[in-house]
Amino acid sequence: MPIGAGRRILVPETLSDPTLPDGGAVAVLAGATMGTTWSVTLVSPRGSGLAEIRRGIEARLDRVVAQMSTWEPDSDLSRFNRAPAGSWHALPEECFRVLAHALAIAGDTGGAYDPTVGALVDLWGFGPAPAPRARPPAEAIAATRAHTGWARLTLDARGRRAHQPGGVSVDLSSIAKGFAVDEVATQLRRLGATSFLVEVGGELRGHGIKPDGTPWWVALETPAGPGPSPHVGDTIVAVHGLSVATSGDYRRSFEDGGRRYSHTIDPRTGCPVDHELASVTVLHPECMAADALATALTVLGPEPGLAYARRRGLVARFVVRARAGGLEEHMTPGFAAMLE
Repeated sequence: MPIGAGRRILVPETLSDPTLPDGGAVAVLAGATMGTTWSVTLVSPRGSGLAEIRRGIEARLDRVVAQMSTWEPDSDLSRFNRAPAGSWHALPEECFRVLAHALAIAGDTGGAYDPTVGALVDLWGFGPAPAPRARPPAEAIAATRAHTGWARLTLDARGRRAHQPGGVSVDLSSIAKGFAVDEVATQLRRLGATSFLVEVGGELRGHGIKPDGTPWWVALETPAGPGPSPHVGDTIVAVHGLSVATSGDYRRSFEDGGRRYSHTIDPRTGCPVDHELASVTVLHPECMAADALATALTVLGPEPGLAYARRRGLVARFVVRARAGGLEEHMTPGFAAMLE
C-alpha cells in the first residue's frame, strides 16, 4: 500500500532486520467462515500449491467453527451450553485453550470482559437465538444476569474439562476470530510460507515482508464521526510479526426509542456499553489476545480502559467521540513509540 501525504505509519522494532521471502509470486485466497469472510495474501512457498494451502486454511477454520461456534448447535461449545447443571465436559485442546485465555482476561479486568455473556447477547438480539431488536425489560435483564458470571466456571486443566454450573452460556465470539487468525498463520508456516497477511472478519496478522522488501501495510480502522476530526490521523501499520484487532460500537447496533444500542455487552450491567468510546485498536503478537483485549478495553471505556492498557503495557489506540463534535484519539505509550 502506498504511503500518501499526511499519513502516519507505525513500525515495529522487529522490522529492523527483515528477511526476503523464499517463494514465488504474491497470491490471494479468500472465502467465508464464522458468519464473515476470510482472506490470505501470501508469497507462494516453494513446494506447496495454492490448492493445498486453501485446503489447509479451510480445515483450520472449520475446526474452530466446529469447536467454538454458538451458531452451530452441534459444536462443542453449544453442547456445553446445553449441558445439565453440575456436569463436567471434556473440551478439545483448542477450545479449552481459548476458554482458559478468556477467563484469565475476565479475572484480570474484574469481569469487564466475560465469556459467559451468551444469554445476554441472545437477549439483546445479537446472538443466534431469535430475539427482537429492542431494549429488553429490566426484569428480563436481571433474570438473565443471574445466569452469567465468569467466576461461576471452573476448569480442570489436567483433564481439559469445564464444569457447567447450570444455565451458563459461553460466547467466544469476542476471541474466536482472533484465534482463527492465529491458527491460519500457524498452518501457513507449517506449509512453508514465510510471508503472509491473514484476515478473518477484520482481525489481522502479518508475518515477513513482500518480495520487493516492503512490509505488509494495514490501515487502522477509524469510525466515521460528525464534523471534522483533526485529532484522529490516517494511520497504517507494518504488521511484521504483529496482529491487529479493532472493537467498535459502530460495527453492529440497532436503534430503539431514538437510542442506539451497540452489540458489545457490558457484563457488569447486562446492557450494551454506554460511553463515548467509538473504537479501540490493539496491536499484539497474538491475534487471540488482541481480539479479546480490544473487547475488554471497549467495555471498560475511555478512561478506565486507557489506564488498564497503560498498566499492562499494551499497544492500543482509543478513538473517542468528543462532546464538542468530531473524534479524539488517545494512545498508550507503546502505540506512540511505534509512530514514525
